Amino acid sequence: MKPVVGVMQAWSCIVISVFAIVILSIIGSLFKSNHHSMMGSTDDPKDGPAVAATVFSAVIVYVVFLVGCGFQAFLHYRDNRRGAITLS
Repeated sequence: MKPVVGVMQAWSCIVISVFAIVILSIIGSLFKSNHHSMMGSTDDPKDGPAVAATVFSAVIVYVVFLVGCGFQAFLHYRDNRRGAITLS
């Protein structure tokens, strides 16, 4: 199987996905616990757990991106181990 995207795009996607998973998980946990930094103002949403569920669904999307981009990076790594000349 050949990679669909380039090696730089795959690794950039991995870095961005890991960063997004960490940040969105923290934000989602703050909303889930109704932390005052997220729920303290009059302009903030009233239902913190509902917002947390939406944020955690975005985390799931980024996990899927991470798995897909990780597989693409693995394909690039496997392709480079074979050398420049292959018989296939």
